[in-house]
Amino acid sequence: MIVADSKPLQEILAMVREYKKILIVGCKGCVTVCNVGGAKEVEVLRASLMIDGKKEGSPPDIDTMVIERQCDNEYVETLRDNIDAYDAVLSMACGVGPQFLSEAYPEQKFFPAVNTSFYGGAVAHGIWEERCAGCGTCIIHYFDGLCPVARCAKSLLHGPCGGSADGICEVSKETVCIWDTIVKKKIAQGRIEDLFVLQEPRDWRTARDGGPRRSIRETLAE
Repeated sequence: MIVADSKPLQEILAMVREYKKILIVGCKGCVTVCNVGGAKEVEVLRASLMIDGKKEGSPPDIDTMVIERQCDNEYVETLRDNIDAYDAVLSMACGVGPQFLSEAYPEQKFFPAVNTSFYGGAVAHGIWEERCAGCGTCIIHYFDGLCPVARCAKSLLHGPCGGSADGICEVSKETVCIWDTIVKKKIAQGRIEDLFVLQEPRDWRTARDGGPRRSIRETLAE
């Protein structure tokens, strides 16, 4: 899933301080799962903005709404009857959300309330870690289902760099060297020779380096 983090309140205040009628739009997608942009977080942000406004002597008029997905025009359309009533809209979705909103309603002003971080999953309660770089050509089958593109700090494809120690990456003491994990798994399976195969240079055109990407399902696009 897409993992995001809340922007600092002061940054949000700086973006919308001049606006007096604001709509905060949450998303029931990924940001709800990681407790950043769901119904609860939308109301918390509203309360925080109201408290700051009262301190300044001019609290804004703030409404809230949570839609199914901000990355789907079908749900973005549900805002059409009310969107013009506001001076500005805060999106509590990943970075895709405010872009879809902006494209659907070009006359309105949209602001991001969260920072999109990575594609990942929950490794413990309240803790998410990156697992995928969205490179567009998945090769984790060469590495027993583990991704060195996303999980190696240097995205190395031919083994560890030599800077790790005791299975810990030299870049951060909190980061496990994924190549240490891959090698140990191959040894345990008696398949270390798998790693002797030379990986060809990556074709990064399928990743973001090739420009904005598009995925088409012809059976759905008809």
